[in-house]
Amino acid sequence: MIRCLLDVNVLIALLDAGHAFHQRAHQWWAASSRAWASCPLTENGLVRIMSSTAYSKEDNFSVDDITARLSYFAEHTDHAFWIDDLTVRNTSRFQLSHLISSRHLTNVYLLALAVKNEGQLVTFDQHVPNHSVVGAEPRHLRVI
Repeated sequence: MIRCLLDVNVLIALLDAGHAFHQRAHQWWAASSRAWASCPLTENGLVRIMSSTAYSKEDNFSVDDITARLSYFAEHTDHAFWIDDLTVRNTSRFQLSHLISSRHLTNVYLLALAVKNEGQLVTFDQHVPNHSVVGAEPRHLRVI
């Protein structure tokens, strides 16, 4: 069973019923192994984005509410917390010369974390340059 590292957008879509990709995320979740991971980067990103007043015109999510949703989801599913301990300076993990745009850096980093943990990054982003991560194979990346 491969554990899936959910990127910030997938995590948001799973936890926010009003998200444009909520249904897509839940369809993937229902068909997946449901073994998932988060890390400081994804958890902080979730809380930062959803608690922003600019995030939703309909809902105002507090930091406490989002943290409670995340905690409940983690406690009632097959969750693992992965330590964020990679540096982009590590050329044995990253080939950043293959990175065309800095906007992909976060998902490249998360892909490297998934490779390190023998997992799979799950994202909506169809343009993650997996060749920027040493050892990344198609099995390490799932676009939904």
